[in-house]
Amino acid sequence: MSGSLRRAAAALLRWGRGAGGGGFWVPGVRAAGSGAGGGGSAEQLDALVKKDKVVVFLKGTPEQPQCGFSNAVVQILRLHGVRDYAAYNVLDDPELRQGIKDYSNWPTIPQVYLNGEFVGGCDILLQMHQNGDLVEELKKLGIHSALLDEKKDQDSK
Repeated sequence: MSGSLRRAAAALLRWGRGAGGGGFWVPGVRAAGSGAGGGGSAEQLDALVKKDKVVVFLKGTPEQPQCGFSNAVVQILRLHGVRDYAAYNVLDDPELRQGIKDYSNWPTIPQVYLNGEFVGGCDILLQMHQNGDLVEELKKLGIHSALLDEKKDQDSK
């Protein structure tokens, strides 16, 4: 991760910890556990990533992420007001943890999928957040980013 991405991720993580004293739960988020039925076959994973518009495989749950990168992904989604997504805790199921890495050909967790398509991990989502691409991708899914409302409020002042 580049220096600027690392600094932005650290700032985002500090912001997330200070917002609500650890209350990371967002209404509508479905912390789905492993949900893979005790396995990580390509067919099972294909069904999971296509079941919802936004799917995240992370360490821990949205309300209690177990690593900084998973926390950053949860906070980015929260900043955009994404309230309806499925979250799968890979720590609950070692087969799911390895299976999703094999499925995406991506070696790390968290992993984010939009409309069944693999987007990337924390660094990619953070970059998309910073350059505005995430707003556009969410719009394609019919999800209105809350950051657009903040920008309108700032512009009207």
